[in-house]
Amino acid sequence: MPVTRERAARLPLGRAWPYLLVAPTVLGMLYLLLYPLARAVLISLQDFRLRQLIQGDAAFVGLRNYETLLTDRHFWQVVRRTFLFMSVNVVLIMLIATLVALMIERLGRTGRTAVLSSLVLAWAMPVLAATTVFQWLFHSEFGIVNWALTRAGFGSFDRYPWFAHGTAAFVILVVLIVWQSVPFAAITLYSALTTVPAELYESARIDGASARRIFHAVTFPMIRPIFMLVFSLEVIWTFKAFVQIWVMTNGGPGDATTILPVYAVQTALSSQRYDLGSAASMVTVLMMAAVLVLYFRQLFRQEGESP
Repeated sequence: MPVTRERAARLPLGRAWPYLLVAPTVLGMLYLLLYPLARAVLISLQDFRLRQLIQGDAAFVGLRNYETLLTDRHFWQVVRRTFLFMSVNVVLIMLIATLVALMIERLGRTGRTAVLSSLVLAWAMPVLAATTVFQWLFHSEFGIVNWALTRAGFGSFDRYPWFAHGTAAFVILVVLIVWQSVPFAAITLYSALTTVPAELYESARIDGASARRIFHAVTFPMIRPIFMLVFSLEVIWTFKAFVQIWVMTNGGPGDATTILPVYAVQTALSSQRYDLGSAASMVTVLMMAAVLVLYFRQLFRQEGESP
């Protein structure tokens, strides 16, 4: 007797078959995500240096690495710099992305296509390639920025060493991170704007509301969930920025561009203190999670208080 699809679904194996199909993918993802995290937690609780890496005889030391880390004044300087770096980047990204999304919404079909295409191309550029381009743009001898500023009459920028000055290097990295992040945020926010009913805008205009009032009373409340999602992703993106800083400045000059991910790698590789590097990584994860939890709590509280 042939087994129908409905009868197969009622069999024990038939009910479990969909889960068996996705099990390899789920298990692979769990291994790739959870094993490195668990390994980093374990190393952070051990005395793990180059000798222990080679011989595999690391001793358990409990929270001693965290105590060493949290009592280090230099570590807290890096923490403050990390939050400053994150705050500046996220504010600029969300502000510019929102303005770009609003601009795209008001453009015609040709202009909208051109802007969206440009954003996608910028978004698709690999991080390492974009970082290398910025290095050449601000090169002291061959960079086009120095050439343009010198031609414009600013002679002091002739062969100006941008990456030798902490503030200048910090600003260049901020510009790079913002340039790389705005396309994703702008396209996502524009997609959210297209879901706002046109009738709401027409009603607001009939009531005499200004453009700013329409944005605060109509647009933003409608796109708030997507705005919250993009904001959270950008916090994570900027908090864990590593490749751009490591390739461009290695955290220098001095420690001017050293943030927590860079500090963790410097500690692990330069000092061969893999235990302190892992502890710094775990503290970074906890701080990032704390920032997101506080933000979500505040946002949900505002949602509950709104009528």
